[in-house]
Amino acid sequence: MKKTTLPLLLGVLLMSGCSLIEKKEPVSVELHQVAPVETIEIKHGVEQREISVIDPRDNSVIEVLNMSDFQNEEELKAKAAQLASDLAATIDRPMIPAKLNASGELQAGQSRMVLNEDELVTSLLDNSVFNKQVVLPIEETNPNVSQEQVQGINEVVLGSFTTYFDASVTGRSFNIKKSADEINNTVLGPGDRFYFNTVVGNASKDNGYALATVIVNKEFVPGYGGGVCQTSSTLYNAVAKAGLEMIEVHHHSKPVGYVPIGHDATVAYPYLDFKFANNRPYPVVLKTSVNGGSLQIEVRSAANYVSN
Repeated sequence: MKKTTLPLLLGVLLMSGCSLIEKKEPVSVELHQVAPVETIEIKHGVEQREISVIDPRDNSVIEVLNMSDFQNEEELKAKAAQLASDLAATIDRPMIPAKLNASGELQAGQSRMVLNEDELVTSLLDNSVFNKQVVLPIEETNPNVSQEQVQGINEVVLGSFTTYFDASVTGRSFNIKKSADEINNTVLGPGDRFYFNTVVGNASKDNGYALATVIVNKEFVPGYGGGVCQTSSTLYNAVAKAGLEMIEVHHHSKPVGYVPIGHDATVAYPYLDFKFANNRPYPVVLKTSVNGGSLQIEVRSAANYVSN
């Protein structure tokens, strides 16, 4: 009896139109959009992470570093330091201060630009996966003075110094006058810097300087630009008397006759420079004059600044 019951039951179900398999209507499911995941290329099992170095002055890509090219952090650090040094050599430039023309109008100078090498290296060594770009940390400082601020700037002498030379020595006299003229009427706003080699330039034949006696390896020998160090030394003493901030000073290898021992400032483009900064809270102007066999340099400013 049990064996015949099941076939009979199946027959009844089929004859009545019933199905043993339930049919279900399709279900509509709303899918939530998922943000794309940043992918990192893997080549031969090595993570390919590139860092683009960006120049903020024009937003150009100047270097691309692939992290897989370096075996360890020391290699990357060496590369970063070399890159920073190479870039600094092309980016760094000293300030060219503003100057007064013959009419007393202020002529714009050039900003000082410096690449912060330590900051760049630190950024390149950042191990963050999301660090895909490094912007060069360039610091730019413009001359800090305006036409309004130079009104009456010649009124008060803050520091003055005079040296003497033999006017009959034509080459030396010419070089002293030429270099002094390059300095004359230079204006330094608060914090502005003066680099002698930048303002005066290379005292070479190509720049119009004459042959005269110079000191080389502790010996007096003929050379172009002889006498320029008298200009830099005279300026050094005037600046010292004015109490401005000294940044870089070098002394001659032999005593010189125009200033006391230890009061000279030798220059040798581009290796030895004389640098100082205006640490006053107001602008100053450098005034030079050559009369016969004397060179006088003064640091001046406006009376209303000095009296306040």
